[in-house]
Amino acid sequence: MIVQNSNRLPVVLGDSMRGLEGKSAIVTGGAGGIGREICRRLAAEGCAAVGIFDLNEKGGQETFALINTDMARAAASVHVVNITDYDAVTREVAAFKAKSGAIDILVNCAGWDRSSLFLESKPDLWRQMIDMNLMGPLNVLHAVLPHMVERRSGKVINIASDAGRVGSSAEVVYSACKGGIIALTKSLCRELARHNIILNTVCPGPTNTPLLAAFVGFSDKAPKLYEGMVRATPLRRIAEPTDMPGIVAFLASDDANFIMGQTISVSGGLTMHG
Repeated sequence: MIVQNSNRLPVVLGDSMRGLEGKSAIVTGGAGGIGREICRRLAAEGCAAVGIFDLNEKGGQETFALINTDMARAAASVHVVNITDYDAVTREVAAFKAKSGAIDILVNCAGWDRSSLFLESKPDLWRQMIDMNLMGPLNVLHAVLPHMVERRSGKVINIASDAGRVGSSAEVVYSACKGGIIALTKSLCRELARHNIILNTVCPGPTNTPLLAAFVGFSDKAPKLYEGMVRATPLRRIAEPTDMPGIVAFLASDDANFIMGQTISVSGGLTMHG
């Protein structure tokens, strides 16, 4: 298809992003929100296998059904797993590889947050945050990366948060974990570039997901907090989960083969980095 851009030069658009056809992908947190839309987009772009890794079996099956409804060619599979359990992650990654034959793409999207002022929080909550948002991705990376090293090829997209770039009130430990994901990605880039494994980080801004609803809460202050986020965003809206999969699919594609160790915000201009 030929379309015209604003400068009236012809632009040729293909049917899909280059290099995703036939690939196998694991997406953690694939049972809902951003993770679900990433699963659907990778399947729509031609991935042959999409592993939906999530503790929420019902949500995982719903994502599975949606991929089938989308008439995607991907062989989706649901893997019920708690990413904080290293042994369980290792087993499910091995099961996915045995079925798909390879692991070409990993998207670490699973995460969890709870609004709490730091001085009013307790170590038990900190440990829950760290286990889910930092140790969980570490477990998945440690299970998946050896397969990519063996094949000398792979794409990893870690989903962090703008909270990890600029900080966020009432999200101190969550922000620390997401900042850790950004640093983790850059450090792994330096270790794994010689194996042709490419890693990048995507940082969503506030997004209409159950995670945001839980953070904003249901008190009488919730509408004002939500409206404040909208006013602070130049595009004057909160992101939808469907705003995120495009950049993830691009980074997983061959069009991003020379993009390495980058941290990209998808926030409607709420955060801007030069």
